[in-house]
Parts: sequence; C-alpha cells; structure tokens
Amino acid sequence: QVQLVESGGGLVQAGGSLRLSCTASGRTFSGYNMGWFRQAPGKEREFVAAVRWNAVTTSYADSVKGRFTISRDNAKNTVSLQMNSLKPEDTAVYYCAADRDIYSSSRRLSYEDVYDYWGQGTQVTVSS
Repeated sequence: QVQLVESGGGLVQAGGSLRLSCTASGRTFSGYNMGWFRQAPGKEREFVAAVRWNAVTTSYADSVKGRFTISRDNAKNTVSLQMNSLKPEDTAVYYCAADRDIYSSSRRLSYEDVYDYWGQGTQVTVSS
C-alpha cells in the first residue's frame, strides 16, 4: 500500500508560479512511476505530467509543456510539480498518483486507469 499526500496548492495570479509536492508513504517509492493529473470544475480529470521510476523519463500534456516541470526525489519519497507562467485555465484540483508497474511506458502513464494509488488532491486557483 502507498499513501499519497499532496501539498502546495493555493491562489496565484496569472503569470505566477506554484510548486506542488506529493509525499508517499512506504519504502518502495523508487519502484513506482508517478503522475500528476488535474480536474477542473465540470470537466473530466486529465493528465498533466509523469515521471518514471528511474527519475529520468518524463512526459507532459501539450497544454503544460514548457511551463511545468515534474521531478522526484526517491530519497525523500517525494514527487514535485513546478508550475510556471500559470494561466486561469490551469485552475483545478491537482492529484498525485502512483503506478507500481515499472514497465509502463510514458505513453501509458498519460492514462489514469494505469495508476494504482491516488492522493486526495490539492486546489490550485489562478486568477486573471
């Protein structure tokens, strides 16, 4: 079992930055691929970014490429999402998720049904 707790959400003006963190319980964090998803009001949850267990391979949704950066620290059991140049359309609840299949490709990691564990989410609001 893995428990995920997100933090770092809040209210920011357009053009600003936020850094989200997700801390995982358990001693096998380094064996999980990690992803960030988001869900805006009235919309389905969508993929944002993912990093594979090796901390080397990352992938991003087109809507956040060049603005968001995902990273992980396996020694601290954390995965982070640095969000720059935020836009009002980035407003959503952001969720951290863990996938225990180390063979999942970056393409597969964009699908939420790949993930085995989810956090409770953290709200990000970007004002115009």
